[in-house]
Amino acid sequence: MAIEKIFKDDASEEKGERARMASFVGAIAITDLVKTTLGPKGMDKILQSTGRGHGITVTNDGATILKSLHIDNPAAKVLIDISKVQDDEVGDGTTSVVVLAGELLREAEKLVAAKIHPMTIISGYRMAAECARNALLQRVVDNKENAEKFKSDLMKIAMTTLSSKILSQDKQHFAQLTVDAVMRLKGSTNLEAIQIIKKPGGSLKDSFLDEGFILDKKIGLGQPKRIENAKILVANTAMDTDKVKIYGARVRVDSMSKVAEIEGAEKEKMREKVQKIIAHGINCFVNRQLIYNFPEELFADAGILAIEHADFDGIERLALVTGGEIASTFDNPESVKLGHCKLIEEIMIGEDKLIHFSGVEMGQACTIVLRGASHHVLDEAERSLHDALCVLSQTVNDTRVLLGGGWPEMVMAKEVDELARKTPGKKSHAIEAFSRALVAIPTIISDNAGLDSADLVAQLRAAHHEGCNAGIDVITGSVGDMAELGISESFKVKQAVLLSATEAAEMILRVDEIITCAPRQREDRM
Repeated sequence: MAIEKIFKDDASEEKGERARMASFVGAIAITDLVKTTLGPKGMDKILQSTGRGHGITVTNDGATILKSLHIDNPAAKVLIDISKVQDDEVGDGTTSVVVLAGELLREAEKLVAAKIHPMTIISGYRMAAECARNALLQRVVDNKENAEKFKSDLMKIAMTTLSSKILSQDKQHFAQLTVDAVMRLKGSTNLEAIQIIKKPGGSLKDSFLDEGFILDKKIGLGQPKRIENAKILVANTAMDTDKVKIYGARVRVDSMSKVAEIEGAEKEKMREKVQKIIAHGINCFVNRQLIYNFPEELFADAGILAIEHADFDGIERLALVTGGEIASTFDNPESVKLGHCKLIEEIMIGEDKLIHFSGVEMGQACTIVLRGASHHVLDEAERSLHDALCVLSQTVNDTRVLLGGGWPEMVMAKEVDELARKTPGKKSHAIEAFSRALVAIPTIISDNAGLDSADLVAQLRAAHHEGCNAGIDVITGSVGDMAELGISESFKVKQAVLLSATEAAEMILRVDEIITCAPRQREDRM
């Protein structure tokens, strides 16, 4: 027995079939977990943490669900990673990518059971993925010449993205919001400039888009409530030294009057600092740290609006939007870039007062204010909007558009099937399996809607042999014309789904051994 033990005591290995079993089972379990969230009739999941506070998340977003899971199975981790990357890269299609990869593995499992070598399956999948991508490339629509048409494409994409989310009831309204916001960006994919503020209260319908920038703060006491043609100094500096900090400071004095002198000196120091700041010729001062009453009073006397304790995100974004820089020393006013905007005023949203900067330098900035019944609703709405914004900003750069609703999958499946018929050898089985995995997506969409998926998908396939725009119309529960229904998707998202899923499946298929290593034991150094 002594010879067989290579690894330490608590390391284990699984070889060949067992390892492959473990990775298939893990990946397929993950797929089954998220596949019910796919499509317009997909359901949501409640994620409850067992930690303190029992935080609850209600979500439909594949990446959010998977991110919150703690999983031991290595194959499942690969799937979680691809969905995260999909989320970062294009924002939407996080569920589709996991489902597709899972279906590819499900098919591969059958092939491996039929004694086809994993490498053969992989090379078949490779060919199939290439073929599927070309099938899409031949069918894309590109309307970037025609602004009107392109804008309606964007609207359709936004509506399609939102229809599987919580916002599906008011998707017209939100699609308009997101399209407007992205159009303002003029082609940059920097979503920093779009700020989303969540305020509980009202209903989702009350959400609106506001050009300009909103800072979630109140205006200090005795200060001007509105300023026109504002010059803004954005700073990160301590404004709280007009009193002696008792702890940590050791001062030997022989009488109380000396302490008063020291305090006077501190006050002078503060006053000088404020004078320096005022010397920049500004009328609005935003600071990230506290501003004590004394300097605040000085600012109010000078007619300057002082905002204290703005959160860091707010500050950075404010500096970006107004074209200023964050300053922390004020000795040379000429080198500091000030921010500008036309009007600063206080507005009310719900019962909260906020400060609104309009007419900002960077014309692309805007703020989306979300209203909703509760924090959970708002969080989910924000996630959905974020998905839509990502997809749209990607589409503005890569203007190619496809139809949605399971249409692209059927198109790809049809081409891939034809390829399988032409290909000699064992690879053809793998290619055929790829097309079956693609068909799984429309199947799941119709299953989630409680429709007869076998019947519908068969009808779809027949329709696609004629070559048309058929996809699944979940609302009527039949095969519908996706072009008429205005269901569109971004080509970039579909391509990312296809390629990531294939690569992930490929990676998991290559596994033939799992070695679980024991953690290093800590020596007790007592």
